[in-house]
Amino acid sequence: MIQVTAELNNYRQSPRKVRVVADTVRGKKVAEALTILSFVPKRAALPLEKLVASALANAKALSIPIENLRVKSLTVDQGPTLYRRRPRSRGMANPIRKRTSRVRVVLAAK
Repeated sequence: MIQVTAELNNYRQSPRKVRVVADTVRGKKVAEALTILSFVPKRAALPLEKLVASALANAKALSIPIENLRVKSLTVDQGPTLYRRRPRSRGMANPIRKRTSRVRVVLAAK
């Protein structure tokens, strides 16, 4: 089975929010996944659409037939967390965690 991958590292949105969008296209055909992602009203939809299109371009570059490619896996893992401080009363500070995501898509022929 031929597989093609693409990765998106350090995407500045929490993995929990990206997984909601990723769950909608996992297991679908590539053309159907791109159509679904173009209509999802979430911020993570555009980067995921670009990522699936990038994996499709990788398949074309390797001269793999793209008619029967499916999204075999679409994993969203936690990337490095940026720590910031928020000023509070009486000279204190509370931590703010700005989370990032690592997204990996694998396309495979059925």
